[in-house]
Amino acid sequence: MQGIFRRRNLPHWDVPGHPVFITGCLRGSLSAVGLKQIDNYREELEQRSRPDKFTADQWEHHKQKLFFAFIDNLLDMHSPVQHLAEDEQAKIVANAFLHFAEERYQLLAFCVMPSHHHWLFSIVDDWEDMEGQRLRSLGKQDRTPREIISHSIQSFTATMCNRSRGVEENYWQQETFDHWARTEDEAIRIIRYIENNPVKAGLCEHPEDYQWSSARIRQELRISEGDPIPKMLLP
Repeated sequence: MQGIFRRRNLPHWDVPGHPVFITGCLRGSLSAVGLKQIDNYREELEQRSRPDKFTADQWEHHKQKLFFAFIDNLLDMHSPVQHLAEDEQAKIVANAFLHFAEERYQLLAFCVMPSHHHWLFSIVDDWEDMEGQRLRSLGKQDRTPREIISHSIQSFTATMCNRSRGVEENYWQQETFDHWARTEDEAIRIIRYIENNPVKAGLCEHPEDYQWSSARIRQELRISEGDPIPKMLLP
């Protein structure tokens, strides 16, 4: 496996040619109790012995998925901050994902939940090459394409959602939760996970019933799983 690995408080992988699964959380969406639970669960995972059926790399990947699922359950069921339950803010975030679809990335799935968002995308090679040349010409190569894309989404939506709320404050948690899909089958599983999140959280009965999700667009435009969502603007 080749790629770029960085760690701040959370691990971040950039692996060329593989879709990226990102979860962004509202600032304060994880309570102090929840954050403590997360730290305890992370420590417990690190102390687990690796089963024989996993290689060391597979085991780290598996633990990362377990860790993410634990956090996502807290966000769905126990989040004290839910600004994105307001339609105006949810639409801002959904349209931000759709704005650069087919230009910077192939948008494979997204869902805007009350306290967080999920999205899966695959970076467009031509844009990545062009952006790389631009950064090299400026002597700036300290950010990966994933970081550039994610930062632009988080920065724009924070500004616009705060404007909608009439406040000026930190909107998103500083770091996102990142995961890369190793195979096409895993990408399909992630798409289903993202689009089923509102059902799992009790917000609707069927994925396509949820307004701020690629599932509704997929059904309306008859887009198959794994095929990208086109650039568009939600009314």
